[in-house]
Amino acid sequence: MSAVLECDLCVIGAGAGGLSVAVGAAQLGARTVLFERGSMGGDCLNYGCIPSKALLAAAHAAHTSRHSTHLGVAAMPGPVDFAAVMRHVHAVIAQIAPHDSVERLEGLGVRVIRASATFTGRDQISGGGVTVRARRCVIATGSAAVQPPIAGLEGLGALTNETLFELTERPEHLLILGGGPIGVEMAQAFVRLGSRVTLLERATVLLRDDPQFTEILREQLRSEGVTVCEHVAVSALTRSGPSIQVRCADGSEVHGSHLLVAAGRAPRVAGLGLEGAGVAHGPDGIFVDARLRTTNRRIYALGDVLGRPQFTHVAGYQAGIVIRNALFRLPARVDYRALPWVTYTDPELAHVGMTECEARERYGASIQVVRAQFAANDRARAEGVARGGIKVITDRRGRVLGADLLGAHAGELVGLWGLAITRRLSLGALTGVIFPYPTLGEIAKASASAFFAPKLFSPGPRRLVRLLSHLP
Repeated sequence: MSAVLECDLCVIGAGAGGLSVAVGAAQLGARTVLFERGSMGGDCLNYGCIPSKALLAAAHAAHTSRHSTHLGVAAMPGPVDFAAVMRHVHAVIAQIAPHDSVERLEGLGVRVIRASATFTGRDQISGGGVTVRARRCVIATGSAAVQPPIAGLEGLGALTNETLFELTERPEHLLILGGGPIGVEMAQAFVRLGSRVTLLERATVLLRDDPQFTEILREQLRSEGVTVCEHVAVSALTRSGPSIQVRCADGSEVHGSHLLVAAGRAPRVAGLGLEGAGVAHGPDGIFVDARLRTTNRRIYALGDVLGRPQFTHVAGYQAGIVIRNALFRLPARVDYRALPWVTYTDPELAHVGMTECEARERYGASIQVVRAQFAANDRARAEGVARGGIKVITDRRGRVLGADLLGAHAGELVGLWGLAITRRLSLGALTGVIFPYPTLGEIAKASASAFFAPKLFSPGPRRLVRLLSHLP
């Protein structure tokens, strides 16, 4: 029998969250072991955030080359070299991969075991012929694409995010099941790269986002050629040679060459032996408290394996909470008041904090909603990206509760509003900020002006100005 490897911290999963914990722990001097059975970097690097954004960048370039006449530049239509686009996608992955590599982690002092891990006790993990006994453990196994219970789906050869970026030939007609961020982003990307695209959603697209901004984005997709079908229940799928047939509950049918399933994600818990470790879980993921401790207080969990919220940046944030708890023994707790998310379409759709509905449920009619439009922003006008705007939700005193943005680089602009929520700032704090001109960021000050203008230009201040005008 091999000796048991003793360590301070054992991490299962080398995705964004697991890597952050492992690297941080090793740099702090903790004896750290990391299990990973698949690709280092997890879904984000290999099948998610990075390849999808690289693909979207290529699609944006193709779209811009064809639609620049509004700037006085002749359009330059031409075929897209899809294989070259995919080479670009994988080149970007390769550029980032060394940062998440076994070599880098081992250089920092992490013992990396390339195998599946299974709990064989409350503090013991086995895998790859190695048994580890850890003072603290972290489960960061992520999630996998859900395969909805649709007749004919199994064995159809449908694409998921794990296989989509392996394509080398452009789909003639891509069918997408699911109108969440992944489905919507890929719909726009592939239609811009020359595919026909049909998006099927059983409810409405981007259901969690602001309805008015979602409507603008929906029309943008349709204007580019995406067939958006909402409130559609898919009843069966069949393949006939190269063609995939989608039959809907209302009797309608859609035919395409490829099918992408983007109908949500499920936590990866199979094979972990959680029961033997005393870790409770359900269909939506592992149960944790505000300190990210499982029902076995020496085992933590983070990232997609918790269910929601499933974002890479959340896993990174949770890694810091785990390190403070597991290594420094500080009672750090998660705080999602300023949780942001972004759909990286063109225009981008970003959100942070409370939605208007959530704010009304908590604060009632006292909340205020202020808006500003990119159509009034000089930088947006100069660049021809004046679609969309900002919507800010505040309490009655102007303290920021949430914000939605639709527009160019909305994901880059939303961070300011996360800071405002975290620091409990009011819109008044923005009135004293000097924004460079012309920038898209000036829309923040425009929203503050929209909040204060009715008060500033009301009869009271006007009477005060008249009174003061009589003073020498």
